[in-house]
Amino acid sequence: MDTGTAEPAGPAGAHEGPVWTGLPRGLLKMRRLLLLAWLVPVAAAVGVLLGLAAGPAWAALALLPLALAAWGWWMLGRNWQSWRYAERVDDLLISRGVLWHEETVVPYGRMQLVEVTSGPVERHFGLAGVQLHTAAAATDARIPGLLPEEAERLRDRLTELGEARSAGL
Repeated sequence: MDTGTAEPAGPAGAHEGPVWTGLPRGLLKMRRLLLLAWLVPVAAAVGVLLGLAAGPAWAALALLPLALAAWGWWMLGRNWQSWRYAERVDDLLISRGVLWHEETVVPYGRMQLVEVTSGPVERHFGLAGVQLHTAAAATDARIPGLLPEEAERLRDRLTELGEARSAGL
């Protein structure tokens, strides 16, 4: 798992920025394998069906799904690199996106529910996600593809901080 890097410090006397943590490489591996699991059979089916029905020249259209798979492979890598999160004193930051960068700030005191979720494919790859629910539905946030131990640690920490912050209201 990426340990994350600290943002560069500003002028002398300024405090450091948040320490960012990236997502584990297993998420990228899972997404890339799913991409191949869908597009390689499609390419094979297109090649065989067009080759039989319209001739070998038309079978070359099977290269389109393979080109899409190559582009998707690269894009998944870029997307995976863009995901990161940082635990600060009063809130959790979640940053993601390549073309449309999105940064979500979730104050600990506003969290109502923190869930660890893991579907069958995620479980097969040893991954889990953390889902954060707040009072405003628009600020619900998710961190996908964490190692289960990290997801549980994060859930417990966020729940503890959320209870401590909301008790002071």
